[in-house]
Amino acid sequence: MTWYKPAELELRLPADVTLPETWATQRPDTGLLLTLTAEGLQLEDLDQPKLKPLRLDFTQGEMAHRRRFGGGRGQAVAKACGLKAGVTPSIVDATAGLGRDSFVLASLGCPVLSLERSPVVHALLADALARAHADAELASILQHWQLRHLNASCELSGAVDEWSYSPEVVYLDPMFPHRDGAQNRAKAAAAVKKEMRLFRQLVGDDDDAPTLLAAALEVATHRVVVKRPRKAPPIDGPTPGLVLEGQSSRFDVYPKQALRRS
Repeated sequence: MTWYKPAELELRLPADVTLPETWATQRPDTGLLLTLTAEGLQLEDLDQPKLKPLRLDFTQGEMAHRRRFGGGRGQAVAKACGLKAGVTPSIVDATAGLGRDSFVLASLGCPVLSLERSPVVHALLADALARAHADAELASILQHWQLRHLNASCELSGAVDEWSYSPEVVYLDPMFPHRDGAQNRAKAAAAVKKEMRLFRQLVGDDDDAPTLLAAALEVATHRVVVKRPRKAPPIDGPTPGLVLEGQSSRFDVYPKQALRRS
């Protein structure tokens, strides 16, 4: 991984973003590249030039459309996390990734704490949030959405203790390995969005998912929600108390107590 910043551009990111001590000033020819552009940070795979660079943006495009027309509290992730009339829980997204589920939940009024352990993904997400602060429509969402760089599988309890809200729901969307052979892996990769292929290449698999689930069950006051491929087995551990299935994915819900109306 190379971090590249043209000399004429100034980087402005929150202080908790982990950055290299020095940035490359010459653009390399191969490998993964995190580049600072005038539009923000973006991730590229120089060995796959047909792959579009990955840059996160909550102010326009897919996420802006989803905020306006995505179905509100009727969305699957909202239902799984217990949102309904009068119920707007505080949620810890312990595997923030590209921040999309965090954004949806925050846009529906939930206080959200997003945790991401990859320094590169955290930098991409922090950059997107910094740019979103300039959008007046997003100001109310960002007020109750906090992002931190840490490993939730071993630091979740400490992060929750420092948060201003009770962790009513802990949400997990770990990356899982393909276990069904090289041919099926190739088919699966072809079906995945190109940007997610780049994301998976960067972060790999979350092999500690059972540890992460155990940590989530320890700190969540009301429920834990795990997003899984629809036909995949549950994470090793307790049996989910509720399963909500979609076309390609499902949500395994581990309830502890009922969420109450505020």
